[in-house]
Amino acid sequence: MKSSSYIYPIPESRWIEKLCRWADKKFDFFALTDGNDYNYPNEPFKFRFLAGNKSITPSELWDPNLKITKVGIVGYDFKNNIEKLSSKNPEYFKLPELCFFKSEFSLEFHQNKIHSMCQLTSTFWAEVEECAIPNSVNTYCAISAQITKEKYLKSVETIQNHIVEGDTYESNFCQSYFGSFEVWDPIAAYFRLKELSPMPFSALFKAKSQWLISASPERYIKRIGRQIIAQPIKGTIRRGRSILEDDVNREKLANSEKEKAENLMITDLMRNDLSKVSTTGSVIVNELFGIYPLPRIFQMISTIESELKHGISFSDIIQATFPMGSMTGAPKISTMEIIDELESFKRGWFSGAFGIIEENGDFDFSVIIRSIIADLEVKKLYFGVGSAITYDADASQEYEECALKAQAILEVLSGK
Repeated sequence: MKSSSYIYPIPESRWIEKLCRWADKKFDFFALTDGNDYNYPNEPFKFRFLAGNKSITPSELWDPNLKITKVGIVGYDFKNNIEKLSSKNPEYFKLPELCFFKSEFSLEFHQNKIHSMCQLTSTFWAEVEECAIPNSVNTYCAISAQITKEKYLKSVETIQNHIVEGDTYESNFCQSYFGSFEVWDPIAAYFRLKELSPMPFSALFKAKSQWLISASPERYIKRIGRQIIAQPIKGTIRRGRSILEDDVNREKLANSEKEKAENLMITDLMRNDLSKVSTTGSVIVNELFGIYPLPRIFQMISTIESELKHGISFSDIIQATFPMGSMTGAPKISTMEIIDELESFKRGWFSGAFGIIEENGDFDFSVIIRSIIADLEVKKLYFGVGSAITYDADASQEYEECALKAQAILEVLSGK
């Protein structure tokens, strides 16, 4: 935040939820990001709030000379514009592949202060305060698994046959959960999910009737000047119920040859992707197989960095690196064809990217996982979970890993 910003004290408790409810009435689009004070390599999301009423066209999104703050989503199926691919699976509801808005109002929060680039009106906080949090909110939604366990296990077997044939080395196979509702409160759902599972890339995003409620642990890609950073996650284990069990599980993940092999394959894939837009010899792995604690799980995270060639734009970077390898597998194109054939739903926003592009071209994007995607107009929602399938993967264990990843969201949707 620039030194010319206006600084205000933090209001009374739950003000951020009231701010979201105020924005819901005033704006067609808004976004709240929160890194939850994680000690995350290259920093988590900033704690900030942005809103606006103007959507951004694809030509405006890709225009490097348009010096505005752009906030939004690149959906997974945008892959079909990058490679000769298709998405033939049924969609739960229609979602734009590119969904961005121009930020007209923004706040940043840090050190118990609110920083605004414009002076707030004398009635601003009174207006926010009037947006009282309802006494009764509904986050309940009856959910159905989109495939049976038997079909999941059979799909894993099919992927492993493809591995034997040499069609893929590792495939991120996903399943989804779906529900419909009469009334559902996305703002309440976000704060409940954040309470259950605070993550380094937590986000709430509204685009008219469509919402993203995200507790993502994973960064897709970040740009700072000519530095570019990718941080794929591959490798998951449950947190322990005691300090001793926690330590045992952490070491088990750190020493797992299977999990390290999964992580290394995607790290190599991302190194190759970044090399397309980076200066020769600049791509380095800053950390390989880092183990990081999250509320319910440990994750294995690797960090790849490089220096961009001169003149590289956001469009160039997306063309070179999207979708992120952690959500496809390797090799990327043939693996995307396999998972599209085996999955039974169109991913839409799930496993795409959400983030903010600054006026100067810097940006930070998360991977859309551990996230609910909802449309209040059609009264439907869904979420996806997946894991990396390798030759030596145990299908039942992979199914249980997906259940672990779905746990916090299922608790939110239970309405309790």
